[in-house]
Amino acid sequence: MPVVTRLVLAVAITMSLVLTGAAGFVYWRVKTALDQQLDDDLTAYQRSLDRAVRTGAKLPPGPSGSLHQILDTQGHVQRSSEPVRHQALLTPGELGAVARGNTVRRDIGSLLPITSDTLRLQAHRVTDGSRRHVVIAAVRRGHRDEALRELLAQLALASGLTLIAASYVGYRTARAALRPVERYRTAAATLADGTHTLRLDVPADRDDEITRLGHTLNHVLDRLEASAERERRFVADASHELRTPLTLMRAELDVALHRPRSVDELTETLRSVDAEVQRLADLSNALLDLEELGSTDHITRTPVRLPDLLDAAVTSHRGTAQKAGRPLTVDSALVAVDVDDRWLRPAIGNLVDNALRHGDGSVTVAAAVRAGVLQVSVTDEGPGFPPDFLPRAFDRFTRAEASRTSDGSGLGLAFVHAVATAHGGTAHADPTGPGATITLRLPV
Repeated sequence: MPVVTRLVLAVAITMSLVLTGAAGFVYWRVKTALDQQLDDDLTAYQRSLDRAVRTGAKLPPGPSGSLHQILDTQGHVQRSSEPVRHQALLTPGELGAVARGNTVRRDIGSLLPITSDTLRLQAHRVTDGSRRHVVIAAVRRGHRDEALRELLAQLALASGLTLIAASYVGYRTARAALRPVERYRTAAATLADGTHTLRLDVPADRDDEITRLGHTLNHVLDRLEASAERERRFVADASHELRTPLTLMRAELDVALHRPRSVDELTETLRSVDAEVQRLADLSNALLDLEELGSTDHITRTPVRLPDLLDAAVTSHRGTAQKAGRPLTVDSALVAVDVDDRWLRPAIGNLVDNALRHGDGSVTVAAAVRAGVLQVSVTDEGPGFPPDFLPRAFDRFTRAEASRTSDGSGLGLAFVHAVATAHGGTAHADPTGPGATITLRLPV
């Protein structure tokens, strides 16, 4: 069932209950007031009849439409108004109850369906010396019943018109409220046709729930477009990176098979192929690590001494730094931090390796904890990052075009960024030289 239909039904049912309750309350109040007036007239007439019967005086006239019957305890009519002279107003059971001293009050006729000669009567026993009489006073209910029937008709008409008006207003309101949603749905349906640049037309002059939904959907579309673009770029870059070593391996093997080779030549060919295989293995491992880091479920934090963590990260690079004649220093606070050293250690090692391969001068690794945040910085004295490279420094398969064009897969900084994100932190590359600084900030 459409949402608009469900809303209109909900409004109609709710309004029906409200109108029924309101109409019932009004009817009850009016009926109570009319019955009270009728009962007051009946009681006053009853008292005047009682006095006349006790004193033997002439029966007094009652209010307009009043009637009376005077019976003995056997039910024989002694005196009566002409319209009810031959009508038994009490049943045998009621007559017996009145003869025993009880008072009986009841209505004759019903409100609906319409009947003639509707009465409300009251009967009780009156003693005149040694004789006992049953005095019945009655008043006609015609005006009271007519007023109540008219009230019911007016209430039904007013409630029906109100229900129709409320349902119509609810329908128009629901349609107006859901029209932007339908417009968003129609526009979003074009995504199936490959229109990735679609954005929803969201009014800028309002701030309601539907407008905020439109902004949220536009934000989701931005993220989807960026994700699709990254995926296309990743597939293209990965294809290129995998194609290069495979092409080199195929070329080496073709040359080796073209004519008989000496043992030394075959050994050199196998070494070249082994290097390309190792490059493929490193690239595959890097891609697998990046995919694994895509979920924070793979982060297991344990307390680790910060000096030990940094020492383990740079130990394998000290020999390279010493051969190149470049100082490699570590400045660490003597604290313990809650991190996943299985991932953070190779991330710091990647930064040190990049600084040694692509930078110049000394390399400094500094780490400290401030306000619950671990800050690790790796700095070299090289030419720094080109300005156009900084916005995409941490993208996959991205290399600087100026100062950092040597070998590598372009996944090192992407791996560092993934480690920082998995820890709930950030990775930041400082602007151009002198020197390049990459800083990790991780909550600990």
